[in-house]
Amino acid sequence: MAEPLKEVNFTPTAAYSSIIAILAKLKTINLGLIFYGLLPACLIAAFSGGCSSRGPFKAPPLSMGRVERGGRIIHLSSGRELTFDQLIKEVGAKRLVFVGEIHDDPEHHLVQVQILQALMARRGFDAVAMEFFQRIHQVVVDRYMEGELDEKAFLQAVDWEKSWSYDYSLYRPLVLQTRNQGARLLAVNAPGSVVRKVARRGLEALSASERALIARDIDLGNQRHRRFVRRVFESHTHRDLKEFEFFYQAQCVWEETMASNIAESLRHGGPKTVVLCGNGHIIHGFGIPDRVARRLPTDMATILLYPAAGRGELEKQSADYVWLTGGHRLGHPVRPRRKVPGPEQAE
Repeated sequence: MAEPLKEVNFTPTAAYSSIIAILAKLKTINLGLIFYGLLPACLIAAFSGGCSSRGPFKAPPLSMGRVERGGRIIHLSSGRELTFDQLIKEVGAKRLVFVGEIHDDPEHHLVQVQILQALMARRGFDAVAMEFFQRIHQVVVDRYMEGELDEKAFLQAVDWEKSWSYDYSLYRPLVLQTRNQGARLLAVNAPGSVVRKVARRGLEALSASERALIARDIDLGNQRHRRFVRRVFESHTHRDLKEFEFFYQAQCVWEETMASNIAESLRHGGPKTVVLCGNGHIIHGFGIPDRVARRLPTDMATILLYPAAGRGELEKQSADYVWLTGGHRLGHPVRPRRKVPGPEQAE
């Protein structure tokens, strides 16, 4: 029988002291769409005019049983509890490692920093693919990584306040860790204006130039994925976003484009890569991981960061590993996000 895991301790450094400061002020959050990473709040607000929850979103059932305490790492298919070093040894043997998050949970970003540091130092991971940057901004990202732009100019050039808009202090340590280690930062997301347009009007509404900015191959036929996204969609009321099919197309545009960009990097000799993205893009594998594998079969692992706090249960197939955290409970978000202009204003 595996020994109980000890709590994972973090050593505060200047690199992520800003996250710890936010963590100290952490209140509570409504998980809903944000936990699963399905169309982040800025875009939901943009094409729905906001949404009102019909009630708490129920986490999917967990066949391994409920686990209340945070700071534990579990291999889901076997139920084994691991130490941090064991986790890094196991996932470090892979070419591609996905690490999920709830976007505005500071604790999740602390965990990501620790995983990223260990994989870079011990296992030769020299690229980080980030959902938070759009592929159209790769040149700007490269200029910042090479020291040609200061941080202020960089954030303005990628239009952070509109394109992502979560507090940058949550993500800064991840970007700095990547830059300081001389690793490649891959901007893999689809343009927000294109995703918003699809969510409102469907793929057929895209112009040729817009269509060229997203993945060529978009699979809409995964019924398990469709049912999963529908459950999330139907758990909220959207004033303007009425058509589920367009919503689903937008979700697939997002995930297929990220998967295509990741696979393209690996296909052209890219190094071992860590992918940082919302939980919803990796849970059950049918978001980004399976879509990468369809393009380029490769060894990969998925790590789901999941709030314990008595929040329900997970299926064994949800991910390869789950890192239980103590952060979010039902309530209100730590920091409201700016409303992003809808497609009509952006076009």
